Amino acid sequence: MLAHHGGRQATTTFSVLSEVTPMASTAHPDAQEGTASGVLARMSARGHEQVVFASDPASGYRAIVAIHSTRIGPALGGTRMWAYATEEAALTDALRLSEGMTYKAAAAGVPFGGGKSVVIADPKTADRPAVFRAHGRAVEGLGGRYITSVDIGTSPDDMRYVREETTHVGGLPTTVGDPSPATARGVQRAIEASLHHVRGSADLAGRTIAIQGLGHVGYHLARMLHDAGARLIASDTNDERAARVAKEFGAQIVAPESIHTAKADVFAPCAFGAGLSPATIPALRCEVVAGAANNQLLSDADGALLEKRSIAYAPDFIANAGGLIYLCQEVAGWTAERVARTLEGIFDTTVAVFDAASKRGIPSSEAAVQITRERLNAAPRLATGRPR
Repeated sequence: MLAHHGGRQATTTFSVLSEVTPMASTAHPDAQEGTASGVLARMSARGHEQVVFASDPASGYRAIVAIHSTRIGPALGGTRMWAYATEEAALTDALRLSEGMTYKAAAAGVPFGGGKSVVIADPKTADRPAVFRAHGRAVEGLGGRYITSVDIGTSPDDMRYVREETTHVGGLPTTVGDPSPATARGVQRAIEASLHHVRGSADLAGRTIAIQGLGHVGYHLARMLHDAGARLIASDTNDERAARVAKEFGAQIVAPESIHTAKADVFAPCAFGAGLSPATIPALRCEVVAGAANNQLLSDADGALLEKRSIAYAPDFIANAGGLIYLCQEVAGWTAERVARTLEGIFDTTVAVFDAASKRGIPSSEAAVQITRERLNAAPRLATGRPR
């Protein structure tokens, strides 16, 4: 893909696998056997519209951009940078995360579809200016079908480099600022709704909450829960982050590998996804699971395992929609008042999911997906473009 920016010539190559446009190639040229084969079948199974494999050898940039849906607006989703062990792991992450963004946007009532980028690189050693400029060119090549922002391993400063090559980017340091507090607030409201469901009261005072992961969102969640009177148990693989939360909020710090076994009213996963599985769910000692991590269930069947144990699960794409809602100030022109109102609505949405699950006799994870798909199917298909 040849692009011109500010008189410079820069080249980023990418191959496209798509369900809605002709396929440009069957696989990324450097993909290992088994990585790209079968991608179209996986896309069809989960409803993805497009997958792009992008590379820029000069900068070391390698990435996958997955667009799940543009039915109600351009796909919006952050860029994650991680040293994936295999390209297959990166592809799986991109597909799952982009699908989750579709559901997150539809459930929250924001005018976007779902997408996600994963950059395959070590965040500690990558040439960030060059890599993210290359990423900007790849995003620009999608012509507005996809808008990116920050995610794990990336920052608002990285988005500045993306912005040098494309306008289809949010999360910039000079605009609305860090969305992490908004994400944390949404998780807090989901926790409160879940406690209301199981205990009849949303009051956090005196409740014990175990937080897994104390990054940007986990830290702000700890602060908000502490301010609301909750007792905290917490863990993080970074000792400095754990020590900070212990010092500032009096959290009891436990080993990361045992946080899910802590006796608590609520377990709040705020690190990586796929942590709720047949191996971990039997060890949970809580009444509620509600956190900020994406794709918390290892598989769809794990929602039923939580239900069987009478653990109320606030589906992740409902609970963690606060950051997406917050970005609507920047990418959709929403007022701060509209953002705040929609953010507080996560409580009602979570309650509605539990009510639907009870009426339909299904796990809350399944009810959330059903409700969201019903909304998507009822929505008119819009021409892709930035919402006005």
